Order: sequence, then structure tokens, then C-alpha cells
Amino acid sequence: MMILEKTTAMDSIRQDLRLTTIVVTIVSIITYLMVSAVENNSVMLKEYSAVLYCAVICIGIQWVAWIPASIGKTERFYDLTGGLTYLTVVGFSLWAGSQSEPPSSRELIVSLLVVIWSLRLSCFLYFRIHRTGKDGRFDHLKTSPIRFLVPWTLQGLWVFLTMIVVIVINSQADSASALGVWDGIGLSIWILGFGIEAIADHQKKVFNAESKNQGKWIDSGLWSYSRHPNYLGEILLWTGIAFFGVSCFTGLERFAWISPVFIYVLLTKISGIPILDKRSLEKWGDNPEYQKYRDNTPALMPRLNKKSN
Repeated sequence: MMILEKTTAMDSIRQDLRLTTIVVTIVSIITYLMVSAVENNSVMLKEYSAVLYCAVICIGIQWVAWIPASIGKTERFYDLTGGLTYLTVVGFSLWAGSQSEPPSSRELIVSLLVVIWSLRLSCFLYFRIHRTGKDGRFDHLKTSPIRFLVPWTLQGLWVFLTMIVVIVINSQADSASALGVWDGIGLSIWILGFGIEAIADHQKKVFNAESKNQGKWIDSGLWSYSRHPNYLGEILLWTGIAFFGVSCFTGLERFAWISPVFIYVLLTKISGIPILDKRSLEKWGDNPEYQKYRDNTPALMPRLNKKSN
């Protein structure tokens, strides 16, 4: 029996190593390709581009935070670490770009937008997990230190790819072009997205805080128009930031516009809506009222003519 248990444990470790190695390799390749594509006009620091330094910071902070998190088998500081990484990259990229010339108005604006978004969301998620005690997404992952490295590595990639537009803008060596119409459009879209995300998060927080709503799904406020309005806001605000690059990106720098595309695909096809919808169906799939809510309420984009629930 003891031999069987040891064999099973060894097989589990091998599987964890294989999974983690694959994830780290894929993340490294994607990061390398993106850095190579957009770094041509970047400020150089000791023969390396500021974009590369930002990529190392994004993933490096996650790996450092993974050490105490894996020892304590806790995800309590996962979102807070992500927020800290955004702030660190904003500060570093602004500093790196200032080695060529003082930060432009565009650089300061996009940096401020990221700081505002990061502080609000990371604090919101941090306090939410401390109220609930855990995040169910990590129940299986945190039991193995090797396997637990996967979400931390993916968070590093998430930060880098979402921030890539801001990184390129802040670290450009050339003189910045003047603010224009595209920047105004970007700011307007960002304000809309940020407002939707913040309001949706607040509405759900208030809903869940009421004891009468325990074990229920939220179908009021923005959640009556979209089953995931917070994700809609997230996609919109990063799309708004991407518009700031229209007037100043040239050549392969335009690959940075993968940022909102990456966010859309990740939230709608991989880790966001699919996972939450699966959980919701497990909880309320047999409830006729929930089935009616799903049928009448789009997953993301609200209908112009709202159906009656």
C-alpha cells in the first residue's frame, strides 16, 4: 500500500511538472515574441529595451510572490500582487521613458488611468477574498507548489499583455505626438468601461451583502442587461487605452493592440465567462427562473431592446 501511495504521489508530481513546464514555456515564447515586435522604438537601458525590463518585472514579481503563497497555500494576496505589478510597471516605464525626454501628456494620462483602475479593482478583489476567505478557482491549484506556479505565471502574462499599449507609449524614445481626436475617443471609452465595471461590482457587492440574497444570483441593475457587465466594462476600458496608441504607434508597435483582443478572448472564451457560467449552471441549472434569466439576458453585450424576465 505504501509503495502504491508513493507511486501515485510521484505520478502527480510528474504531471504537475509537465503542466507547469508547458505553461512557463508558452508564456516565455509569447512574451519574447511580443517584446521583439514592439521594442524597436523603445528606450534602451544597458543594451536592453525598457519593454524587456517591463516584461521581466511583470513575471518576476509574480514568481517572487508565489514563494510565500505556495508555502502558506494561500491565494489571499494574488489579486493585490497583480495590482502592485501594474503600479510598478507604470512607474518604471515612465521613468525609463524620461531617460529620453520628460513624460508627455499622453504618457501621464494613460498612466493615471491604469493607476486609477488598478487601485480600485485590486482593493475590491482583495477585500472580497478576505470576506469570503478564499477563491474557489485556486482550491485544486494551491495544494501543489509546482501546480500553484501556473496561475502566478499566467497573471504575469496577463499584466504584460494588458499593459503593453501603456508600456510602449511610456517607453518610446522618439518625441511624442500631440494629443488628438483618437486620444479623446480613447478617454471616453475608458470612462464608459470603468464606470460600468465599478457600478457592476458595487451592485453585486450590495446584493451579496443582504442575507435574503444568500444562495441567489443577481439579476438586477446592470446585471439585468448583461450576465457579466463587469467583464464588459473591463474590455471597454482597455479598448479605450488602446486608442491612445493610434496617433503614436508605427510599424510593428501596432502589435500592442493585441491588448484588448487578448482580454476579450480570455474573458469570453477561456477563464472568465466559461468558468463562471459553468459554476452558475451547477448551482442553479435546474431552477426555471435562472434558466429564464439566462435565456433573456446576454452573456456580455446588452441588447438594445431588453427582453422581459
